[in-house]
Formats: sequence, C-alpha cells, structure tokens
Amino acid sequence: AIDWLKDMGYAYAFGPDIAFDGGSPERSDYQEALLLGRLRDAIARINRDLPEQAQEEALRKVMRLGKPSLLLNNHAFHHMLVNGIEVDYKTKDGRMVSGRARLVDFENPDNNDWLVVNQYTVEASHQNGKVNRRPDVVIFINGLPLAVIELKNASDEKATIWSAFNQLQTYKHDIPALFDFNELLIISDGLNARIGSLTANKEWFLPWKTIEGESTAPTSVTQLEVLLKGVFEKRRLLDLIRYFIVFEQERGAPTL
Repeated sequence: AIDWLKDMGYAYAFGPDIAFDGGSPERSDYQEALLLGRLRDAIARINRDLPEQAQEEALRKVMRLGKPSLLLNNHAFHHMLVNGIEVDYKTKDGRMVSGRARLVDFENPDNNDWLVVNQYTVEASHQNGKVNRRPDVVIFINGLPLAVIELKNASDEKATIWSAFNQLQTYKHDIPALFDFNELLIISDGLNARIGSLTANKEWFLPWKTIEGESTAPTSVTQLEVLLKGVFEKRRLLDLIRYFIVFEQERGAPTL
C-alpha cells in the first residue's frame, strides 16, 4: 500500500520516527494528532496574501474545534477544509478586515504536502487512564490526517476485512482526536478492500471499481490496488473531498 502511494507522489514517514521521541520528531506528544509544522508551512505557502497573524489565527481554529462530539467537530472541520477559514486581521493602515485562509490548494495539487505514515500512534485520556492506538496507515495532506487505512493479513483466517472495520470503530471511540479531521476510511485484508465515511455502517463500506473512471478494473488487479490508485491519485482525491463528501441534517444534527 505504501509503495503504491509513493509511486503516486506521496512522501513516506515511519510513525515512530516522527514521534516526539523519534529520530525526526514532528509532534510534541502522542496526543497531538496533527503534524503542526507541516500545517503551519502549508497555510503560509497557500495564503501568501494574508499576514502572519491571520495565518496563525487559522491554525488556532483548526487546533481548537471545540464541539461537543466527534461528528460535530468533523462537520466543522470539513467546512473549514472545503471553504477556508474566516479570519480577521489589521492592515498596515490600521483597519480591521476579514479574509479567508485556505488549508488546501484545491487548484494546484503539487502546492500541497502529501505524506503517508504507517504505525502512527495516537494517545487519549479516558476515565480509566490513558489509551494509545496505532492505526496501520494514515494519509496526510498539509499535516492534516484526512484518511485512515486499516489492513488485516489475508493469510489469517480470523482477521477478515470486517475485523478491520471493527478496529476502526475502536479507534473512533478511543482516539477521537485523530478522526476530527477524517474524510475517508479504508479497510482491507490485502485482497478485498472497501471505502467508507466516518459514520458509515458496514453496508455502506463499498468496493471502488475503477482506477481512471473510464472502465471497471480487471479482476487480476486486487481491490486494494484499484481503490488506492483510483481514490488517492492527487487530483481525484482533492475533487472527492471538495465535491463528493456531504453532511445531511437530520433533526438538527448532521450525519455524514
């Protein structure tokens, strides 16, 4: 999976290496789900027209979503991701004006930071103490963990693709901070593969059947390869995030 993503232009990092106690740290502790250095750099690069104070305000808003549930945080973040973040700042002549800071450059894929990380440990505090979990693969754009891939060994009869689905449910409960920023969930046993959203039940985790979108991929290509190459090609992934992720409003609460 990592090799396919690298072939599509993603940089690669081993989770323990970029942990706070690793050889090339990019996090201050395991509770920090974002790669803040990459996110700060991307905000500065994409929003050169905004002063540093406005860029920092945008960063703070991403870090402090502050909603009472995972789904509400995810909804708020998705709005920021797609529409930008409204920021107020003072101009050189002293006027207060409003602007919009973008987290991702949807028009120019190569102006973004693309990274795949395996063994990415995230820790959370619970009533009975601290819990840490280690998703198999996390895909970051500009330091934002937008996709999580959980893989099971096809040779292990007890570890099915639905074991991976159940593992994701555990992660959502135990380390919700990682999923505040989630756009896509992927499960696979190495051969079979399914894609779903944060709130999708089993029946809505479905195969991805084409790479280029012009014809169904041959059965000789594994579902995992089709899904990764079909979804995570940079241009297509940005379009999926921007145009094809929708929240419905039911009885006052959003569902994804």
